[in-house]
Amino acid sequence: MPVTFRASLLAAILGAALPAAAADDVVIGVMYPLTGSAASTGLELKNAAQLAADLINGTDKSLALPLVGGGGLPGLKGAKLRLIFVDHQGSPQVGATEAERLITQEKVAAIQGAYFSSVTQTASQTAERYGVPFLNADSSSVGLTQRGFKWFFRTTPHDELFVQNAFDFLRDLEKKKGIKVHRVAILAENTEFGTGAARLQEKYAKENGYEVVAKILYPPKGTQLTSEVQKLKAARPDVVFQSSYLADAILSMRTYKDLGFLPTALLANDAGFNDSEFLKTMGKDGNDVISREVWALDLAAQKPVIGKANDIYKARHGVNFNGNSARAFTGIFALADAINRAGSTKPEAIRAALKATNMGADQLIMPWGGIQFDENGQNKKGAGIIVQVQDGKYVTVWPMGPGAKDVVWPLPAWEGR
Repeated sequence: MPVTFRASLLAAILGAALPAAAADDVVIGVMYPLTGSAASTGLELKNAAQLAADLINGTDKSLALPLVGGGGLPGLKGAKLRLIFVDHQGSPQVGATEAERLITQEKVAAIQGAYFSSVTQTASQTAERYGVPFLNADSSSVGLTQRGFKWFFRTTPHDELFVQNAFDFLRDLEKKKGIKVHRVAILAENTEFGTGAARLQEKYAKENGYEVVAKILYPPKGTQLTSEVQKLKAARPDVVFQSSYLADAILSMRTYKDLGFLPTALLANDAGFNDSEFLKTMGKDGNDVISREVWALDLAAQKPVIGKANDIYKARHGVNFNGNSARAFTGIFALADAINRAGSTKPEAIRAALKATNMGADQLIMPWGGIQFDENGQNKKGAGIIVQVQDGKYVTVWPMGPGAKDVVWPLPAWEGR
């Protein structure tokens, strides 16, 4: 028997005797602020993303979401999701550098991140240059999907929708409750997130006939906001629109109380005001803040999968989902859905699958119509709600109607809380 034939026969026998090799992991890079002033936010985002991967990789089918309990991705022969988490420290430069490392060294199939709009901006530029899909689940700066990028996809709604929602809410207050607002002020951190939101708030305020009595931008992560709050107090606004990450949200609230400033209402642009740490730190002083949102636990009454997913997250981490963590969780599911349909970890195949995404409302824990990306990579089925902190919990106050709580208006005096 020729040597080559014996070798081929032996290989065939051994191949038949050995079990099929397990599919390689699907590696996804996930970028969040895991140290610094937003570390607690980053940890919640990380925990939510990992929970999504664990549910897809596991065999427990009790949560009625696609791919849950399948033991991996069936489109890739059961390949498991493996998330590599990196800390961008809230720095756009670190974000760009870490994105490059994930692509060139870790060989990730895709990247999810990065919460801070300013970091998402630079990190996604790196992904665009290398031709790697970048899914953004939680940054709301409207400009991110106006850059003509091929590889950038965003599941969350952006600030233009959220600002429109805020003014729809004010109109409904007047129409349904007789509450009139005349004077508004804007306070925002001066990076990509805050400046973009402030620009839209000023535009829509003027278009809707409100007087903008102050527009104040401040550098984030400072140690005091005394002069900014003094300017707000002197301007005497009815409503303050505020865009701040966690540390600044807490600092501003403490400064409001110290200086005796209390507008009729504070209408926050999510971010730090919708973080579990905000509620823990502020206690009763955090009550009655109003904020735009994308998710609230009380929506479980209309959509039970929200409550079931929250139970799993809370059992593991001791806190409820919030809008930030729910978006991170949903982002991983959107990526997994696309990669599974692609049946490949090749970037172009994943990009094509993302473009073809059409997830229904029943496939998400979000109160959205689903996920379907437009030509700019923006999910066109997203939606916003407005919540208020009442008795230490976020409750839905808009859209007004069945299931929504009555809004507390005006803000109760500091000393009466």
